[in-house]
Amino acid sequence: MTDSCVLDLHDVDETRTEAVGGKGAHLGALSRIEGIRVPEGFCVTTDAFRRIIAQAPSLDARLDQLSRLDPDDREAVRTLSAEIRRTIEEIPVPDGLATEITRALGRLGAGAACAVRSSATAEDLPTASFAGQQDTYLNVVGPAEVLRHVSRCWASLFTERAVIYRRRNGIDHRTVRMAVVVQRMVLPDASGILFTADPVTGNRKTATVDAGFGLGEALVSGLVNPDVFTVRHGEVVARTIAVKQRAVHALPGGGTREVEIDPRQQERPALTDEQAVRLVDLGRRIEAHFGRPQDIEWCLADDDFQIVQSRPITTLFPIPDAGDQEHHIYVSVGHQQMMTDPMKPLGYSMWQLTAMVAMHEAGGRLFVDVSQRLASPESRAALLDVMGKGDPLVRDALEAVLDRDGLLPPAPDAARGGPSAHGDAVPDGPEPGIVPELIERSRGSVAALERDIRTKSGPALFDFLLEAFEEHRRVLGDPLNFRAIMAGMEATWWLNDQLLEWLGEKNAADTLTLSAPGNITSEMGLALLDVADVVRPRPEVVAFLRDAESVDDAVFLDELAKVPGGPEARDAIEGYLGRYGMRCAGEIDITRPRWSECPTTLAPAILDNVRNFAPGAAAQRFEQGRQKALHKEQDVLTRLRALPDGDRKSDGAKRMIDRVRAFIGYREYPKYGIVSRYFVYKRALMAEAERLVRAGVLAEKEDAFYLTFQELRDVVRSDEADHRLIGERKDAYRSYLALTPPRVLTSDGEAVSGAYRRDDVPDGALAGLPVSAGTVEGRARVVLDMAQADLEAGDILVTAFTDPSWSTLFVGIAGLVTEVGGLMTHGAVIAREYGLPAVVGVAGATGLIRDGQRIRVHGTDGYVELLP
Repeated sequence: MTDSCVLDLHDVDETRTEAVGGKGAHLGALSRIEGIRVPEGFCVTTDAFRRIIAQAPSLDARLDQLSRLDPDDREAVRTLSAEIRRTIEEIPVPDGLATEITRALGRLGAGAACAVRSSATAEDLPTASFAGQQDTYLNVVGPAEVLRHVSRCWASLFTERAVIYRRRNGIDHRTVRMAVVVQRMVLPDASGILFTADPVTGNRKTATVDAGFGLGEALVSGLVNPDVFTVRHGEVVARTIAVKQRAVHALPGGGTREVEIDPRQQERPALTDEQAVRLVDLGRRIEAHFGRPQDIEWCLADDDFQIVQSRPITTLFPIPDAGDQEHHIYVSVGHQQMMTDPMKPLGYSMWQLTAMVAMHEAGGRLFVDVSQRLASPESRAALLDVMGKGDPLVRDALEAVLDRDGLLPPAPDAARGGPSAHGDAVPDGPEPGIVPELIERSRGSVAALERDIRTKSGPALFDFLLEAFEEHRRVLGDPLNFRAIMAGMEATWWLNDQLLEWLGEKNAADTLTLSAPGNITSEMGLALLDVADVVRPRPEVVAFLRDAESVDDAVFLDELAKVPGGPEARDAIEGYLGRYGMRCAGEIDITRPRWSECPTTLAPAILDNVRNFAPGAAAQRFEQGRQKALHKEQDVLTRLRALPDGDRKSDGAKRMIDRVRAFIGYREYPKYGIVSRYFVYKRALMAEAERLVRAGVLAEKEDAFYLTFQELRDVVRSDEADHRLIGERKDAYRSYLALTPPRVLTSDGEAVSGAYRRDDVPDGALAGLPVSAGTVEGRARVVLDMAQADLEAGDILVTAFTDPSWSTLFVGIAGLVTEVGGLMTHGAVIAREYGLPAVVGVAGATGLIRDGQRIRVHGTDGYVELLP
């Protein structure tokens, strides 16, 4: 080997990751930070690994085979990865490389004990830490043993856990290389881990130190519980001192062993408070250097801290960039819009440009800063009231933040109570005639947009769109539009409050809203039943739809028309897409494929309807709901007239029932108008992206999704794209998929989830928000992807969230449970319209409820029972 394959740690930093791996690069960078001590050492570079692998041509076929394995097939992964490791370990280290390593060992001192540590190129990354996936060997003594353990580190690139981790993070086995770090062994009095941000709450102002006696392996392996120190603003604010019965110590001749700790020392703290604070100060220097919170491994020997590893904490939810040092409190937009998945840059930037309030991006999600509204007692009460009606967990989270000393002044007691009292007087409301007027205005605005955008392209298109966004906000912000939306919601709240007080009946308005007219979302679900009526008597069409996944979306409808009965089915589906084809799951993200773009997405829902319903079910179900609502109205009014002052109460309830049925359906129309406009925007932008692909500016049109609107505009103007940026955005998006966005997030990084303060939930039941009355028992079907739904009549749908696109499934289920939602979110509104018992806001429902498990949904009282 002519080129050196050994580099001193002091000669590398983050720019040399490809040569020395993530761990080696970080250790080299750490060694250059003033005041940070890192044990001396060197790196055996990835070039050495590459040359070793080249000596075993048989590995190529095995790597191909490994890439094809299902990561869930643990036995196959275990067997093949073991073969690969064995092959690598049996390759002898070439003489030239062995000489280089031995020479570098000599610089550490004759007979020095070493730590031999794996350092892969896909390791300690901001988006994937790979912590513990490859191997480390401690207290290795002598050149021969060091060389043997270098080979073992190379082989550990293919441990079962590392192989599965790469597959699940979308990392190709062939793109990863292994370096090896060899360092002088530290024989510590104590060791452990420092998190420069609280790994549980995410608070960046709070650091956590885990500490134990001896080598850190005792903590990592779970041999002992650590002492835990919580440090904030330069002082220890909490500590837990564990009973530490065992430790791991180095042996004189190499290797390690467990030892018993003297009983008199077991409850002695591994660190003093002063040492814990000093360690956190070192951690803050490291955090500042790398620009993000760190997970740091440390050793303490003779009251001197040495840092043996630092990696980003990849599980923290990012913080919106406010551009100042003020304290901010953010509320999740996704929890209000029923789409908590991450959005791609074009998606969130378009939502920001068309939203009525300023929104801040973090982790691919959007947040609204409510700090100013919370700071004012007057606006605070109104905000908490609205948030409480929409999602009690958001309100509770905000109140938890308000209760903290030093964040915001406390709200007056009157403002901290429940919904504001409004008495039983019937509030004024708009005339029902405004609803068709507003719908016609929206349709006219969308038609004008479709007409005017046809002639726009290039930079002129983006100028036009910025003007179109103004019209978008004008339509959405029309005060009449807001009054119409609130009229139905306020009437619902009034009825529920007053009928509970007068008749002792919970959520009575749920039945009164059944089959309310003019609800575009519930009509969408019923319309798919009509499509099923066309498909049902045509067996060849049914067979074609069962195989829809194998048909390209671009030719799906044309291929459908070729089977017997296909033309009629195609016409029915095309008619449906003509009205609803702009919709899809996660529709607030413009980058999501619309039904018109991917019509095969509808095939499972159509087939469920064919199987579970008889002809004419749409009209029958709507009429059944309407009759139930009428009977409920008559029952309520009759009972009210029998009460003292009954005529007044009955007349008021009648006016509010009429108002609910006139306005509650319109609650869904503004979102339909937004998504209709979004589809027009998208088609125009995708035409530009296709031009950029033809010009060689973009590799594929979907690359445009990873640019913000303004960035895409600049690319169109310059015909130049930053492919590195696009790649980084793709990596970031993949990492965001693993993050769970909080309902409330502070500028300190603390994620606040909120809790239900209830004592009426049976032991073992899951608490949530009651949004549609009734009780139903059935089989839970846990569905995370609408396209993968396989529902039978009587099933209860359990999912993370639902947006309007999910209403196509609602017609065939018996109940609904979601992790996210509120009284007036889309899933709740449609559940009430269809008469489905529903509980939303059930934290962790998709993990706590097993697919196929029997459950009982208490839609009136707001909890879910798990049945044996």
